Amino acid sequence: MSSSKQKATLHNAKTGHDPFAALRFRDYRLFTIGRVLLFTGGQMQTVALGWELYERTGSAMALGGIGLAQVLPMIALTIISGHVADKSDRKTITLLSILLLIFCSLALTVISYHRGAVFLVYGCLLLTGVARAFLKPAGDALMWQLIPTSAFTNAATWNSSSFQLASVIGPALGGLAIALFGSATGVYILAALAALSCFALTAAIKPQTTTFAKEPISWKSLAAGAEFVWKNQIILAAITLDLFAVLLGGAVALLPVYAKDILQVGPVELGYLQAAPSIGALIMAALLVYLPPIQKAGPALLWSVVGFGVVTIIFGFSRWMWLSLLMLALSGALDSISVVVRHTLVQIRTPDHLRGRVAAINSVFISASNELGGFESGAVAALFGPVFSVVSGGIGTILVVVATALIWPEIRKLGALHED
Repeated sequence: MSSSKQKATLHNAKTGHDPFAALRFRDYRLFTIGRVLLFTGGQMQTVALGWELYERTGSAMALGGIGLAQVLPMIALTIISGHVADKSDRKTITLLSILLLIFCSLALTVISYHRGAVFLVYGCLLLTGVARAFLKPAGDALMWQLIPTSAFTNAATWNSSSFQLASVIGPALGGLAIALFGSATGVYILAALAALSCFALTAAIKPQTTTFAKEPISWKSLAAGAEFVWKNQIILAAITLDLFAVLLGGAVALLPVYAKDILQVGPVELGYLQAAPSIGALIMAALLVYLPPIQKAGPALLWSVVGFGVVTIIFGFSRWMWLSLLMLALSGALDSISVVVRHTLVQIRTPDHLRGRVAAINSVFISASNELGGFESGAVAALFGPVFSVVSGGIGTILVVVATALIWPEIRKLGALHED
């Protein structure tokens, strides 16, 4: 890049008016494209796993185990992986984590082709969880090294958009690939190729200068973030609300059951169902960009989660594909509102020196609610049926909102976040 072009790029990034500010930096571009490919392949693989395991076992519990097997290593290794990311070369850790994901996808290919034992599938998922546990802190830390501080906000927007884009494209491609290949086996190969492409793009990133942390692994360091969250009741209320709402109200883990047994559709339609929440989230995100800032953030947060519970209940009873798609899209849109309010609230209320640790706690809560929510849905469905699991989860979500509003009444009075 010429000196004049580099100066122009830096100037655009500093003004904050360039919508492509972060993407003008080569290494960030490589990283983002690689991450989109990796996320898309991961979403395709998730659809394939759900379809194949339910086809082979007919068990809703088996579907819940997909999320549980991946989240347990992520929770268990949170402190260690974060410490490693601050003590070692982040690019190397990222590349090694991607290699492990490639190995897991190839192993799933072999297991699927030979109809291997189901417990081997869960073994691969445990290793996938280990890879993701180290990939997230190292990858996130590496990403912010690739751009100047002035481009951080723009990069955060692209990160969110790219994840939602992969969440839309991945499930749809996964369903189409299952229909095309006649089985899930080929999807695992495609996921491995996507991860391999991500590895190549990441490897092309120039070496980064890192100031390594010198402090040893410390439980006290993590406790500082937990203590801050506990003392700041509005943050605690927002995180708790999200944890239990997603834990109880998540119906995504049971979509293979709904597709095959209730809606009586095939893998292509399953891909559409999987993609619907992200489509709704993308549309809502675009609306939030153009609409004025939310003036009553507390009520908006509470009512959006109530709405999430209501559409979950309607989805649970639905027997029409179009209605199910609409309710899933609305669930994504309403969840997008609560995510924006919660993330903004946490960032505004958290002092800079604690943001990393508070973000780590928030990340664990999100992972636990998503993956354990899938396990909870599968367990209840195995005992009482899928409809009872989804509908009771939606009712539980609404009750959680009522309890949150009563326990932390100050959240009902929370106004405009930009004035807070």
